[in-house]
Amino acid sequence: MEYQILNTSTCLLVLLVFLPTGLGICPSSCKCSGNDRNVDCSGRNLTVLPQGLQDNLTYLNLSFNQFVDLDHQLTRFTNLRTLDISNNWLKNVPAHLPKSLWELYATNNNIKVLQKLDTAYQWNLRVLDISRNMVERAVLINNTLSSLKFLNLSSNKLWTVPTNMPYNIETVDLSNNFLSQILPGTLVRLQHLTSLYLHNNKFSYIPDKAFDQLSQLQVVTLYNNPWSCSDNQNILYVLQWVQGTAARVVGAPCAEQPWPWASTTPAVAQPTALDSSPMIKGTKAADWEASAAAPEPTKVTKTHKQFKAKEVTPLATQSHPVLFPGTDRPLPHSPDGPQEAAATRTIHVQRSSEGNASLAPATGSSTTPMTLSITSGMPTNYSKMPQSTTATLRKEEPTPSARVPSRASRWHAGLLLCLAALHAVALPLD
Repeated sequence: MEYQILNTSTCLLVLLVFLPTGLGICPSSCKCSGNDRNVDCSGRNLTVLPQGLQDNLTYLNLSFNQFVDLDHQLTRFTNLRTLDISNNWLKNVPAHLPKSLWELYATNNNIKVLQKLDTAYQWNLRVLDISRNMVERAVLINNTLSSLKFLNLSSNKLWTVPTNMPYNIETVDLSNNFLSQILPGTLVRLQHLTSLYLHNNKFSYIPDKAFDQLSQLQVVTLYNNPWSCSDNQNILYVLQWVQGTAARVVGAPCAEQPWPWASTTPAVAQPTALDSSPMIKGTKAADWEASAAAPEPTKVTKTHKQFKAKEVTPLATQSHPVLFPGTDRPLPHSPDGPQEAAATRTIHVQRSSEGNASLAPATGSSTTPMTLSITSGMPTNYSKMPQSTTATLRKEEPTPSARVPSRASRWHAGLLLCLAALHAVALPLD
């Protein structure tokens, strides 16, 4: 009898030890769902794995605990798809993780190096997030991580863009590091890359042809980098690439500074519909300064080709201010006349109603003399004047001219003189 009781107690003890694992009883310190295959043990101040975790877990959350080392402790979960070990005290990615993983989150730990064996056999891994650690070196093996789509190494201490990144990757976040260089061939194989985040780093330039193979790129972030905008030899590639790429560039380099190939000559304004008439457009304030410093031109400018121009003194006639397109109000006339820095140019314009004015008869000329006065240069009281561009068109009052005798009257007078001379000669003969 006593022997039977001893055997029964032994069996009960064995059942108490192995029953939670066999039947999938949820550990008391965790929350479980999905037939106890989704286990959340986050925020429990755990230092070791809780007892009672069944081997066929698919989701395990161990974040916000006190784990320092999880090497070789997770290998038995051969069906595990998602593992979250963020916000712990881990110094490395746990060794011998199950090969069934799809997603691995290890943010905000003390990981300093991503070793090649940490990801060597993770053929099914699609998401790898090791951001907010102290990673100084990330070693990836060529032709591994063949299923990886998302790699997050942001907020670490990387100095060089990791090489041997998987060719099928689509998103790479390397922001908030100390990156200053991209080794040749690093990005050549990434023909499926759509998003690349490089902001908040130490890039001064991008090496030639570094981005040329990123044919599927849709967005790239480049802001908050110390770009060497004055280094024409090295910065030229990334500036030209930004101009030619179809991807959306957030924070283009040297956007607020003149580019090396940019011309310092101000662009000439193109004529608009308002410029169809032969008007002389005013110049901007910057052009006023340029005209004051430049020597007086000796030829008529292109805008004035249709006018016959010559230098004359200002006429003392009544002025009528005219407002041209692009101005807001006419320039007020100074009571003291133009200052020393201003120069007045007057252009005579003749308008003829019947062909060439030179063919008009001398007795009844139909031409109307016009004077176009343009004030150029920078007056000394320019700061008190309104910032607008104006010109003054003055119409010259016609002045009476002396009557010129006609050709017929001259012939009549000559004939009378001849007759008078003949008459004077004939009188002595009589």
